[in-house]
Amino acid sequence: MRLVLIGDGESPHLLKWARALAPRVELWAVSSRGFLPGFDAVLPAERRLALETRPNFEGGNVALLRHLPRLARWLQRIQPHWLHAHYLTSHGTLAWAACRFFGVKAHIAGSAWGSDILVAPERSAALRWVTRRVLKACAVTTSDWRHMAECMQALGAREVMILPFGLEAMPALPKQKDDALFFANRGLEPIYAPHKVITLFASIAQRWPQARLAVANDGSLRPALEEQVRSLGLQQRVQFTGRLEAQAQDRCYAAARWYLSLPQSDAVSVSVLEAMAHGCIPLLSDLPANRELVQHGDNGLIVEQQDDRLLATLELLLPRAQAIAEHNHDWVRANALFPPLVERFVQRLRELQGARQ
Repeated sequence: MRLVLIGDGESPHLLKWARALAPRVELWAVSSRGFLPGFDAVLPAERRLALETRPNFEGGNVALLRHLPRLARWLQRIQPHWLHAHYLTSHGTLAWAACRFFGVKAHIAGSAWGSDILVAPERSAALRWVTRRVLKACAVTTSDWRHMAECMQALGAREVMILPFGLEAMPALPKQKDDALFFANRGLEPIYAPHKVITLFASIAQRWPQARLAVANDGSLRPALEEQVRSLGLQQRVQFTGRLEAQAQDRCYAAARWYLSLPQSDAVSVSVLEAMAHGCIPLLSDLPANRELVQHGDNGLIVEQQDDRLLATLELLLPRAQAIAEHNHDWVRANALFPPLVERFVQRLRELQGARQ
């Protein structure tokens, strides 16, 4: 089965999909920008097309659409069975237009990434129309969480498979953790609300002298966050590590008992899944995607910014900490391991292709 990925080849997420698909299909790839070096080990250069644009993934990509004739000629030479578009308002539009207006004979599959479904259609009637057209053109689509799948169906999607963007391999469950160590590693940008992480930890630290917080990752808010920590007198208890390599990050997950993630908006987060796989107890903001992962008071907490009972709740969870760690680890293994999910996706493509033939 010949499949062409269409997406942002400079995204590690598209590279992760390519690694999972390459053993299962005859894989080709189109990037609206360039390709990360990691693609060299997955896909030879002759099977890649880089359009070298700088698209706005929320829509309005006239510059990207100008490359349609070139893309269509490339696709007609390949004669793919499937076009697999990632991020529907940009790359999904490319796939739909190549088939609709340039005669490319291929089935279309689409993978939604979040704001292409939850944000873009609300920005304008034109983007809503485009999103509907792309969804209806897709024989099958994927969503990484149930709430977004329901939104896609409301916009006209035919078949939606729920495929969490999970782990490529399971880590070993740590035998011992630091009960007083909290870990956070979302980007230090406004969308992830890292200042709320610091504020929440400060409320815990007031009554828990042993509590410490490690903040990984980086971003535009780091200087303001460091100043926030200084103003709260928490310099000795909050460590900013910067961006970590995978092995160093795994060690942080393995050591920490608690994981903090309080974004304003989010789909199912790979970071949260990684934390759960390492046996962390997640403390998450109240979002639909987070409620699909955490049952409050059972395997984690959905937290309020001001919650005077939070420390008492954490202390109630501690006697069950190892059982919670085992539960979260096993849940990820059963529901969010990426290769088996991609295998199920590929099998569905084969079924749909066979039915249409």
